Amino acid sequence: MATVHHWTGLEAKALRKALRLSVRAFAEHLGVGVRTVSKWEKLQADTEPRPDTQAILDTALARADAATHLRFETFLSESGRPGSATAGRRVTPAGPLAWEYESWTDDLDRAVVALSRQDFTFAENLIGRWTSRFTPLRLDDRGLYLFARATALLGDLQRDRGSVVGPLSAQHSYITARSLFTQLDIPRRIAQLDLSLAVVAEMSGRLETAARAYEHLAVDDRLSRRDRARSKLWVGTALSKDGRHDYATRVMVAATRDFEDLSEPEDWSVAHQKIALAHRGAGDLSTALHLITVARGTATTDAPMQRVRLDTAHGHILLSDPATSDDGLRVLDKAATMAARFGLSHQLASIENIKATSTGPSGPGSR
Repeated sequence: MATVHHWTGLEAKALRKALRLSVRAFAEHLGVGVRTVSKWEKLQADTEPRPDTQAILDTALARADAATHLRFETFLSESGRPGSATAGRRVTPAGPLAWEYESWTDDLDRAVVALSRQDFTFAENLIGRWTSRFTPLRLDDRGLYLFARATALLGDLQRDRGSVVGPLSAQHSYITARSLFTQLDIPRRIAQLDLSLAVVAEMSGRLETAARAYEHLAVDDRLSRRDRARSKLWVGTALSKDGRHDYATRVMVAATRDFEDLSEPEDWSVAHQKIALAHRGAGDLSTALHLITVARGTATTDAPMQRVRLDTAHGHILLSDPATSDDGLRVLDKAATMAARFGLSHQLASIENIKATSTGPSGPGSR
């Protein structure tokens, strides 16, 4: 059944229509003046009933039957849709109804699945249908949490598409989401956004900044053990890209042990991929090829993003050896085709950079 956290004239009008009452009959039903109801009808979202009248409206809605609740939800959704207008004024919803919170949560869960499959268009639609409808200033804590979560997911989408910095970028979305979670005082979510911002720093080439952030987060109790292990792994990736392969390898091997203790097979596989690239950077192509073979053989997901990353790492290692460079180019071309197909522009740029600059073990790595 629908509930209203805060009544305005907009919700009051929707209830009157749902009860199928005239203005006068609705006023009598509530025990208020006709002029009061007329004011609600005229001003809608720009007027609020008094606290005692809010309670009367709560009671009237609670006593209504299921059909009335359905009509109420439908009328309110229609009148509150962005861009709709009533009585010559634009109407903005006061906040989500109880059933909308559940729908919003479900859509965000679906967006997570869509992002894991790199179905960016569908994920963007699921996120946007809520962030375009509500603004943080009009939300209670539950709505603000969902808005912050949606904004963080938008950041993930922008990051995976390769939009890393700028006004419409992962960095901007992560900073906004972090501010909202700070307002809600949720330390774990704040730390997760710090981790996402460190990834953005690494992807935009600020390797020293990223490595320092990862080092702090690797021992941050706000994060789960898995996220701390991932931070440790990413310390190694940033250092490896910066040419410090020996220390990077030691850090990543330690992260691999953490993933094994945590029974996280996919992270364990990804760690071997990263360590393989560190050995490639250090010139140990034999060990690098062995480790990337382990990573490819133990990967537990066929998600396009991870498949592109694995093939990019594999092709990079093969390309570094003159004896297998032709095979490396073929693998990189395959990875580039998949990256283009799913809109993975950052990975596509990385592949093209590898092909253009990899003339030996000193060539660049890839995330």
